[in-house]
Amino acid sequence: MVDPELGDEALSPSGSVGRGICQQTGSDRSQSQTYSPRDFSSNGSVSPLDPSLHYEPQETDFLLPNMLYGRSTVSGPPRAKDAGGSGAPAESVCCMVLQILVPFVLAGLGTVSAGMLLGLVQQNWDVFQEIPEIFILVPAVLGMKGNLEMTLASRLSTAVNAGRMETTREKWLLIIGNLALKQLQATVLGLLASLMAALLGWMAEGNVPLNHVMLLCSTSVSTAFMASLLQGIIMVAVIIGSKRMGINPDNVATPMAASFGDLITLASLVCFSQWFYSLIDLYPHVLYLVDLLFLCLIPLWVVISSKHPASHILLRTGWEPIITAMVISSIGGLILDKTVSNPNLAGIIVYAPVINGIGGNLVSIQSSRISTHLHLNYSPGEVPEDRTGCYSPCRTFFGSGANHRSAQVLLLLVIPGQLIFLHVIHLMKGGQTLPSALLTVAFLSASLIQVFSLLCAADCMVHALWRRGKDPDSYSIPYLTALGDLLGTALLSLAFFMLWCIGDSGSV
Repeated sequence: MVDPELGDEALSPSGSVGRGICQQTGSDRSQSQTYSPRDFSSNGSVSPLDPSLHYEPQETDFLLPNMLYGRSTVSGPPRAKDAGGSGAPAESVCCMVLQILVPFVLAGLGTVSAGMLLGLVQQNWDVFQEIPEIFILVPAVLGMKGNLEMTLASRLSTAVNAGRMETTREKWLLIIGNLALKQLQATVLGLLASLMAALLGWMAEGNVPLNHVMLLCSTSVSTAFMASLLQGIIMVAVIIGSKRMGINPDNVATPMAASFGDLITLASLVCFSQWFYSLIDLYPHVLYLVDLLFLCLIPLWVVISSKHPASHILLRTGWEPIITAMVISSIGGLILDKTVSNPNLAGIIVYAPVINGIGGNLVSIQSSRISTHLHLNYSPGEVPEDRTGCYSPCRTFFGSGANHRSAQVLLLLVIPGQLIFLHVIHLMKGGQTLPSALLTVAFLSASLIQVFSLLCAADCMVHALWRRGKDPDSYSIPYLTALGDLLGTALLSLAFFMLWCIGDSGSV
């Protein structure tokens, strides 16, 4: 909420996003999207919030108060909705493609680097050979960028587009509260992911030594905490920079989070795991002290995150999607662990971060765009008329909604993008020839099926969450990126198994 002491400064129109060269002129927002939620007196002056004013209690994230959703008693229905358009500034297809393309390529190169690093350490580092449960941990830890960083990026992008980061005080309260919440969630998720990896490893192998469990816990918590801190700072810089440059943060924030996320997270995981592995026999108490240190910081993050209404609400209600997503990603990790254990299929380790990362990047853009459109044009629980009937995949790509063009663009990026990344992987591996035709077809088919399924799921899930009064910014991306990890790993494992069965050497 906006503090009453901010006075008229809080009432200045937003519009800093969308003033770049790509946006069309004359697309100013209505007053319902630029004014803070205050009670207007009869003489037109602004008075503090009326305690009797009812806000939607079922809304999970109060980044955008009810006045910004479109149907307020102050300013009436938004003009954009009446026109059937979005409340955000108009955006050409060319502009959208250009804004998506650069971070998409950067994100792809980040996932390629992460895959190459994982393939290198899998062959040469003792910890990955002696403790196979780490492979179960990899998708869950990498998936935290979807649970935390991409979710943060989506929430802040919606706040920027709705003019909720115009005043300095409001902006930094929002940022600090969300960063503290993210550190808390990273610590808890890191611990739960390690316990889940140990449990799945025990179910698969029948035995997991206690020192392996402690190494998994220390590695996972340390990696989650440090990677989340670094990526959170980068993410805030990207959001603020996009706002100042007039770029729609929905198009760039989530893939930029992913471009840094995979490499930073995996590099942290590799370094911490090897370091703790070297201490596990000589100084085992260090592992316990590390876990205790991060757990002792939890009350501090709780106090800081409770200072802002948005993070305070998520502190109580935001755990369901990220924990569920972590479990789904861990199942994908179990599939990866079983596939890598077969020497004939070990080559999958290089490609898994690429297919999972690209799928998560693309679907997070679509989810963020749909969520922003709903925030600006519809009240919680209300969805467009064409989303009230039975779902049809064709409606995602060819419907009359505001985001079917972006779905088309994102799906069309899969083939050329993955061809580039596949060739880069082959060059970085020292290959003098192109990848085999069968490997290329299998990889592209798996990626295309994954992204098509994820875009359809995003269209259905975001509208379903909004219909139930839940904020898609906080719920949808964790589910979708975790589903992308599971689908990507399963489809890629199936593709490599088929290549091995027919004796294709290009898959090695």
